[in-house]
Amino acid sequence: MSSNLCPFPFIIPGFLRNAGGVTVSYFEGVQNDMNSYWTKEEVLEKLDTKMTIAFAGVLDMSQKSKEYTRDAAYMVAIDRVVKAMQLRGWV
Repeated sequence: MSSNLCPFPFIIPGFLRNAGGVTVSYFEGVQNDMNSYWTKEEVLEKLDTKMTIAFAGVLDMSQKSKEYTRDAAYMVAIDRVVKAMQLRGWV
């Protein structure tokens, strides 16, 4: 095993795996609001970008914190919520 990898078994967290469907549903809503429709290739490209960024964030957190990817995914999610709350002046 390479020294830069997390020492735990690699598991993609369930809510990260399921995020693709939720993301595409969001894309559908955006398209409906804009009354503009993307090609299948455009949707897949946008989805690939979003999921790659999400996966990279979880993997990075897992490696930095030496936590399971599931725990790292929660850490990323909580961090994003906290940052959003700070930007809104709630905390």
